[in-house]
Amino acid sequence: MITQHKNIFTLSSIALLLAGCTPSTELTASENVSDYEGSASITQGLAKTVEENLFECKNGRSRVAGIGEITDANGKVWTVPAKNHFTTAPKAIDLYEECANITPQGIGDVDVSSVPVTIIDEDGEEITGYIFADNYFELYINGQLIAVDTVPFTPFNSSIVKFKVNKPYTIAVKVIDWEENLGLGTENNRGKAHHPGDGGFIASFSDGTVTGPDWQAQTFYIAPIYDLTCLSEVDGKRLSDTCTTEGTDNGENAYAAHWETPSNWMAQDFNATSWPLATEYSEDEIGVNNKKSYMNFIEKFSGAGASFIWSTNVVLDNEVLLRYEVK
Repeated sequence: MITQHKNIFTLSSIALLLAGCTPSTELTASENVSDYEGSASITQGLAKTVEENLFECKNGRSRVAGIGEITDANGKVWTVPAKNHFTTAPKAIDLYEECANITPQGIGDVDVSSVPVTIIDEDGEEITGYIFADNYFELYINGQLIAVDTVPFTPFNSSIVKFKVNKPYTIAVKVIDWEENLGLGTENNRGKAHHPGDGGFIASFSDGTVTGPDWQAQTFYIAPIYDLTCLSEVDGKRLSDTCTTEGTDNGENAYAAHWETPSNWMAQDFNATSWPLATEYSEDEIGVNNKKSYMNFIEKFSGAGASFIWSTNVVLDNEVLLRYEVK
């Protein structure tokens, strides 16, 4: 049954069908939920908003970055688009951020020396990192939260961080493709009320570390899904690459797939051997050629040998955890 708010689907509705009862007409778009055999928790429809907006743009316009909650058929409550530390963690230093009126034309206009250094190891190497995320990131080094993005949704910004650490060390990043329609993985864009947004993450570090296909990337939230049979799980990968939103804009009835995030996923000793490798994406695929927050510093991103990475589906996979060991 779908609740009044359309956020829960249970197998009891199928029982009604078998018994010859007539459920609500809203069920017709949901009958194939019984065909799903994966490990995800499935929700359907719009989440309840619990935080209207995390961010106000002081110098321009930004998309509303809300937080929602949605309940699955077993009564588990999921936070969408993802649990995060935006309001409590230290913020990264902005490399480029329109809302704060930080708009340098290039790296030569940035006072890199003024960026504070987070100490992991007192005798460690001081490392500078340059980060661009679509839309939001949280950066951990050896399990310690270094900084979070200053803009959860839009406008697009870029960041700079510094930390002091000994090798080997582990980089762990939570990346979130934010959503306007909470629980549905969609936004009002390109003439569609339920257009699925896309993600992307790229970073380079002064010790030569760059994002690429040797990083790991695991998916924890996929939406919108219109046919659950398109989801599959192979060799640790949570695959949505055969899912499509073409020809659909009935976003209010879309499904979402959720997986529980391990509490110690960012720790240096976390066992991520089952996680798949990241998928590389080109600058054209991510669409950054009109984003000054990226193009003004391109020598620190693709120019430094870094690639955009995500899980296997940069459009539908909305919460992805990344890991990489620097040796």
